[in-house]
Amino acid sequence: MLADDLAGRPYVKAHHSAVLMQQIGRTHRSVEFKHQNISAVLDELGMPWIGGYKPKRNYQFAIFAAIDRYISAHRDIIYEPVAPVALNLAEPTPPIFVAAPVNEPKPERPQELERLVRKFDPVERDFRNKALGQAGEEFVLGLERNRLLAEGRPDLAKKVRWISMEDGDGAGFDIHSFESAGTDKLIEVKTTNGSVRTPFYITRVEHEVAHERKDVWQLYRLHRFAQKPAIFTVRPPLVNALHLDPESWRAIPR
Repeated sequence: MLADDLAGRPYVKAHHSAVLMQQIGRTHRSVEFKHQNISAVLDELGMPWIGGYKPKRNYQFAIFAAIDRYISAHRDIIYEPVAPVALNLAEPTPPIFVAAPVNEPKPERPQELERLVRKFDPVERDFRNKALGQAGEEFVLGLERNRLLAEGRPDLAKKVRWISMEDGDGAGFDIHSFESAGTDKLIEVKTTNGSVRTPFYITRVEHEVAHERKDVWQLYRLHRFAQKPAIFTVRPPLVNALHLDPESWRAIPR
C-alpha cells in the first residue's frame, strides 16, 4: 500500500485488510490498529507512512523486530526514489508553507525502538541522500521563481540562483533568492520524506552564516516530500526555534 501511495497508484485499504484478516484471524479493528503502530514506527524512522493510518504509539514490542527484519531485507525502501514536484502557475497552488511544530514533550521511546532508530538513523540517512537533497532544493528553487513571477518581479525571478549546484556546497545556504522589494533572501533547504518532527543536521558553516547574515538568511524545512510536500521556516537566532545538540567533533591529534 505504501509503495502504491508513493507512486500515486490507486488502492483500496479495505481489500488489503480483508486479506490480512483471513490470513491471521484478527478483527478489522485489530488490523487497522497494527497498521497505525507501523506508521508510528516509520514516523520515528523519518520514513513516509500511509496518510489513512495515523500513527499510534502504544506499540507491542514484537513490532520492532518485525519492522527491523523487513527493512534489513529491503534496504531500498529507506531510500525512496524522489523527483521534484512540477509547479504550474496556471493552477492553484496547494498550501505549502505551514507553521513550525509546537514544542511538545514526546513520551520516552522503548529501548527496542531506540535501537531501531539508531540502526536506521533518519538524520544521517537524509544528510547522505544527495538525490533527496537536490530534489528538495530544486523544488524550492521553483517555488521562489514562481513566487517572484506572481509578485510581478520577473526580473528578480531570472536572477534566482541555485548556489549549491552552481558553486558547490559550503556557502552556508543553497539558494540565493530575493524578496519582492529586491533585498537578498538566502535559503538553506533541509529535505526529508519523514514528518514535520524528523530531526536534521545543521553544519557549522550554516550556523555561522545564519548568525552573520541573520537579516536575510532562512531555513526551509521541507518535509513529507515524497507524498505531500510542506515547509516550515526558521529564522535566526536558531536557538530560539531549534534544539541544537552537538553530534560530532573535529578531532586533531595532540
